[in-house]
Amino acid sequence: MSAAKVVICVATQRLFLYDWDGVCQRIYPVSTARAGVGQRLGSGQTPLGRHRIRAVIGAGMALGTVFKGRRPTGARGFLPQWGQDGRKQGSGAGLARSDAHDWILTRILWLCGEEVGWNRLGKVDTQRRFIYLHGTAEEEKLGVPCSHGCIRMGNLDIVELAAVIQPGAKVWIVSKWWAQAAGI
Repeated sequence: MSAAKVVICVATQRLFLYDWDGVCQRIYPVSTARAGVGQRLGSGQTPLGRHRIRAVIGAGMALGTVFKGRRPTGARGFLPQWGQDGRKQGSGAGLARSDAHDWILTRILWLCGEEVGWNRLGKVDTQRRFIYLHGTAEEEKLGVPCSHGCIRMGNLDIVELAAVIQPGAKVWIVSKWWAQAAGI
């Protein structure tokens, strides 16, 4: 399946993946910003509106690869151990958990705003704010807003999403009112 678009709902802390026929194929838990939603550079908030995927970074890298400046560091982040049934089994290998403040792990989907003056150009530019969808060392916090502006995902989930999304794919980040209107 090649994905057509993504909708991220801040109210429900969920990412909805749609195919080209407009059918929702997957729903993933996410974590948006602890500081809420907002457009401004330095706000620590998750930007709303229409975006697109600027770049997909990290294809082929190991689960838990730590990125800094969009480059792999060679380190592996703390990850839970996964059983054969796909359920979390306990603590896994990687750097010390205390270092997990806001690691960017596994894959990066770099966002670019599409609405001039709202999330593109000037002091509201999503791309210049380095807003990503990325894996996290704090998977137990998915479903709760606790990021520094990015959209955190489970590491297995971001691998799955990165495999079906292409640069240029549409991403909508929406608030509660839209979610209620859409019935999600």
